[in-house]
Amino acid sequence: MIQEILVRKEIIAYMTSRKLLNQFKKAENYLLSWNYKLLDFKLRQPKQDKIYYFRLNKQYRLWWKLEGDVLKIFHIDNHSR
Repeated sequence: MIQEILVRKEIIAYMTSRKLLNQFKKAENYLLSWNYKLLDFKLRQPKQDKIYYFRLNKQYRLWWKLEGDVLKIFHIDNHSR
């Protein structure tokens, strides 16, 4: 179960500059309330790296890893490019 979400500072700055912070806060609330089905997690290739992502909106994806009960978001991807 996820107890904490850690996000890199550059990702917060990136989301702020593109006005994605409200969408992220909504996703964060889903994660902390264990409402995982609404985020539709996907496992990236190669699967043994255990890197997942979920859609923030139609354009952006957040990459994350689960370490214990801490979810670490380490990359944001512009999926439209």
